[in-house]
Amino acid sequence: MRLPSLRLQHVALLALALTGLAQAHGMAGSDAAFVAANKGAQIVPFIYLGAKHMVTGYDHLLFIFGVIFFLYRLSHVALYVTMFSIGHSITLLTGVLGGIHVNPFVIDAIIGLSVVYKAFDNLQGFRSLFGVELNQKAMVLIFGLFHGFGLATKLQDLNPSKDGLLANMLSFNVGVELGQLIALSCMLGVIVLWRRSASFARHAVLANAAILTAGLVLVGYQLTGFLISHGA
Repeated sequence: MRLPSLRLQHVALLALALTGLAQAHGMAGSDAAFVAANKGAQIVPFIYLGAKHMVTGYDHLLFIFGVIFFLYRLSHVALYVTMFSIGHSITLLTGVLGGIHVNPFVIDAIIGLSVVYKAFDNLQGFRSLFGVELNQKAMVLIFGLFHGFGLATKLQDLNPSKDGLLANMLSFNVGVELGQLIALSCMLGVIVLWRRSASFARHAVLANAAILTAGLVLVGYQLTGFLISHGA
């Protein structure tokens, strides 16, 4: 299967769009102000914030979309998404509650790398270039751990109050799972309809090449931010 070429202008537009998204990613405005100023347990607001963050988290959604792209059985979708959920729940909660801080540029670069990995795997890159196949379930779980740290850094940057922190973080995690379920339902609906058309077979490779390009843009953006922040 030959990889179709991406037009330069399309790649440039994709890079520009993702750069703007990368700058906007995180928690800002009234949401950030609420977390920073909040005292005590606020179950419903933190569920809402968790769901909102996941639904608008383009890096998480790109990875999930890559994961389910070639999964045809609902049981397989449920298994892989569960592995991802276990991973990001562990590090989200331990990161915030345990005070484990990771450089946000580095962790977001790794999250971008997870997008690159999944698209490359979908393109059978590991098999065709290296003659190996990585354990996909293990990789989804491992990258899920990094995605959880990414979520944790966004909250840690706001220095949330210790008062009611456990209840709020558990609520935020529940919201993340709800947001993931909403996004997953939409993506599954789109991809199931797409698979019924002849264009899916023709454009599946191109779509994953675009996802891979998006992941590379995210990695480059975050590494650039890391170098700038360290005076390089």
